[in-house]
Amino acid sequence: MSGKHVNGVIDLDVTGPKISRHLYGHFAEHLGRCIYGGFWVGEDSKIPHEGGIRRDVVEALRTLRIPNLRWPGGCFADEYHWRDGVGPRAARPRMVNSHWGDVVEDNSFGTHEFMALCDLLGAEPYVNGNVGSGTVREMSEWVEYLTREGDSPMASLRSSHGREKPWRVPFWGIGNEPWGCGGRMKADAYADLAHQYATYLRDHGENTLYRIAAGARDDDYSWTESLMKSIGCVTCPESPQSPYQAISFHYYTIPVPRDTVGSALEFSADDYYATMIQARRIDEIIRRHGDVMDIYDPQKSIGLVLDEWGTWHGVEPETNPGFLYQQNTMRDALVASVHFDAFHAHADRLVMANIAQTVNVLQAMVLTDPENNTLVLTPTYHVFAMNVGHHDALSLPVHITSRAADRNVNGVQLDTVSISASRKGENALVSLTNLDADDAVLVDLDLRGGAVVECHGRILTADSTRSHNTFESPEEVVVRDFDVASDASRYGTSVRLEIPAHSYVTVQVALA
Repeated sequence: MSGKHVNGVIDLDVTGPKISRHLYGHFAEHLGRCIYGGFWVGEDSKIPHEGGIRRDVVEALRTLRIPNLRWPGGCFADEYHWRDGVGPRAARPRMVNSHWGDVVEDNSFGTHEFMALCDLLGAEPYVNGNVGSGTVREMSEWVEYLTREGDSPMASLRSSHGREKPWRVPFWGIGNEPWGCGGRMKADAYADLAHQYATYLRDHGENTLYRIAAGARDDDYSWTESLMKSIGCVTCPESPQSPYQAISFHYYTIPVPRDTVGSALEFSADDYYATMIQARRIDEIIRRHGDVMDIYDPQKSIGLVLDEWGTWHGVEPETNPGFLYQQNTMRDALVASVHFDAFHAHADRLVMANIAQTVNVLQAMVLTDPENNTLVLTPTYHVFAMNVGHHDALSLPVHITSRAADRNVNGVQLDTVSISASRKGENALVSLTNLDADDAVLVDLDLRGGAVVECHGRILTADSTRSHNTFESPEEVVVRDFDVASDASRYGTSVRLEIPAHSYVTVQVALA
């Protein structure tokens, strides 16, 4: 042992806010090989598929119980016109994807294909509308096309394309990054547009929309302030009802300026710790956006949504720089695990989060071989899989009573141990991360307020923070069983875990 040691208490009978399953949402943009060659291979492909959708990708992702999938962007959303992606594929017009690789998009994957993908995944659709180059009417009619029954103009158009029954589409994004690729707007100007667009995004039949206004980049709390100020006092009787139900923001873990991002595979110890310091910032950023919202909405009726997050490294050599294809190491997995602990801590305000992106782009779950019918599950995939037990569970407070596991990184104190816990019925799940690249840590936890019957541990670790899975070696980083020592005490049950360096551990606790 290195001497690093953490003591804590978890009260199994003192539950907090529900950890929405939507905090484990995903994002699929028309970017690189996320859609084409990732999810979509077409109906003429020799790769096994279901209506053109890759069967092996769907089967792998179903294990994660993806709660929602955001589409079609991203920056692409604000140049996408939905009518180009409906009707017979052979007759659909083509367009230039100017944001991502300057490639020609044939629109063979459109609204119906996306909805079929959501059905196969068991995920709720999160559709992001076009504010940047679209119109209010265009977005309003897309909602009608998707969700209205009967013989209205858009419902009739949908029926003519082979789908008589409407879909249920709960989540609707009002543009994307309006401060940047979505129009380079000022906050007040976008706030006015968000009110206008939200007004015409109507509920049809039993489909109730959850409208999400496009929010800030990183720690731009003034953007959140502008959106909340435009609503006014949410809970005051004299105030009109908010036109949208949530505000989003984006945060990527980038340890250096984006134009000089380092390699996903070749990085130093300093690079590793710089990444972890940036990953740890997410807790403060969520909290401070929430603090701004609390001024206008102390009852937390407006949700906060982090609909783009994850690591952003340099692209793999000899790949199109506009496709954002990067490998995925143990470092990325630990970035994900500390994000989830922050999400759980702020589950009273944070209602949704979407990792960027699901397949072949940035911090992906799955990488597909462009030449062969094979795929690789990334270390980040395994973190998502290990956390399924937190979906819609009640958060549990974790009280750290003593800590000796910090690391000084160029004058910055990095807390290298992260812990969160939740309970669902007679089962609890404890998540523990050791960010220290070199040293193990001993963790002693007292589980109080419940009769513990059994503890079962699982661990994700590898030889190095740079370890990753490839098509040639797909199991370099996999989940394994992990020994957990537990003993009854006068307070409850004491649990001792010796967590290796750069590791992620979950402990499933069965209660009587």
